[in-house]
Amino acid sequence: MRKDIDVRPNIVFILSDDQGSWAMGCAGNKEIRTPNLDRLAREGIRFDNFFCTSPVCSPARASIFTGRIPSAHGVHDWIRSGNVDIEQLDEKVLESGRFQDEREAISYLDGQTTYTEILAENGYTCGLSGKWHLGNSTVKQKGFQHWFTLARGGCPYFKPDVVKDGKVVLEDRYITDLITEDALGFLDAQKGKKNPFYLSVHYTAPHSPWEREHHPADLYDSYADCPFESVPDEPIHPWQIATCPRGSGKKRRELLQGYYAAVTAMDMGIGQIISKLEDMGIREDTLIVFMGDNGMNMGHHGIWGKGNGTFPLNMYDTSVKIPAIISRPGSVPEDIVDTNLLSQYDIMPTFLDYLGYTFDGIDKLPGSSFTPILKGEELLDRENVVVFDEYGPVRMIRTKDWKYVHRYPYGPNELYNIKSDPYEKDNLIDDQDVCHIRKELKALLDNWFYKYSDPKFDATKEPVRGFGQLNIAGPDGHGTKAFY
Repeated sequence: MRKDIDVRPNIVFILSDDQGSWAMGCAGNKEIRTPNLDRLAREGIRFDNFFCTSPVCSPARASIFTGRIPSAHGVHDWIRSGNVDIEQLDEKVLESGRFQDEREAISYLDGQTTYTEILAENGYTCGLSGKWHLGNSTVKQKGFQHWFTLARGGCPYFKPDVVKDGKVVLEDRYITDLITEDALGFLDAQKGKKNPFYLSVHYTAPHSPWEREHHPADLYDSYADCPFESVPDEPIHPWQIATCPRGSGKKRRELLQGYYAAVTAMDMGIGQIISKLEDMGIREDTLIVFMGDNGMNMGHHGIWGKGNGTFPLNMYDTSVKIPAIISRPGSVPEDIVDTNLLSQYDIMPTFLDYLGYTFDGIDKLPGSSFTPILKGEELLDRENVVVFDEYGPVRMIRTKDWKYVHRYPYGPNELYNIKSDPYEKDNLIDDQDVCHIRKELKALLDNWFYKYSDPKFDATKEPVRGFGQLNIAGPDGHGTKAFY
């Protein structure tokens, strides 16, 4: 094992899009093929209780970069408008019909410190390959010197709209391959350089669309004989929204084949990135972090979608638990499954602690470093028995044994005994035998959000429905409707 860990390590942060924590072979799914993620888990730590800060993409991504919760950074829903300046798009791009919600570009994280800015200030070369979805996509921002991203949050897998050299263009390629190739190009460009690097590789996989025509035929057909017993086949949830793709019968198989194919295609790209680091001789000098942005239901609970797959918005574990693996051979313990309750709001404090950096205000962040786990040590002096989540007016508190969900202002609310009811089937909210637990969890929930929310961005006062954010939230916004 290498001992020269005083050298500043590189970081490759790989983020998947709408991947459930259940959608990996190493997580116990025997039907999905993820050999490279499985290898990362063997060569590192797989976290079995990692949670997103919000079960939808943009708020979760903003929390990863800033360490703040949505009620502190103000991104409460997926960014529907503000990705690009409509007047700067050329006619061919406009003719695609994908930009009808856009008006002017909005940098949603303006004025908020991100860990990438701190890394750049300390000599790291920072690159982004893939999805940004935090506004003003054509402009490099937040310490990134390399910038290859999507024009919006989502795109077709074939013929995606991407940003190259500050311009939106339509590419006639499979987006997963484009992201991988750009990441490999960034790594090649670091050869011979003395400064360490940070690389965000943000795949769009396995986000919809999932139909056959959206994925390589060989990968799609490779799941033709899969029985998909790894995914429950249940009646549609009564709260299921109509706009999510959903399946029953032959349609169920079609969508699941596409979803599994998208995961496997991404896994192949991850394998190429690992091989590149090995070929460059820097695998042991590089911390690889793999994570999902939010969970995903592909029929779980009868839901197709994540937190906004239903209305009212939901907080099932399948929506809020995410896959998470961290690996650095010779430094991070290997073949470990960690069960601590951790959250995306812990990522920024952990990265900075691991690298030895800080900034004014870090003590006011809701999360804390779990670096001791990466060193094979016990996680002490931490309130690690509780995690919190929010999506607009819906808030959740989760302990190892209990979950309480509160919907402002009128409910319905939920209480589950996770220990005896891990699939959250029996709502105990009206059970008088456990009303003391409900009251205790509600008090903890209120106190925590009171401590870490910014009143001007308090999501309980915003009309978030899960259909997209159009503008800056709160009273300091642009005076227009902020949510669709």
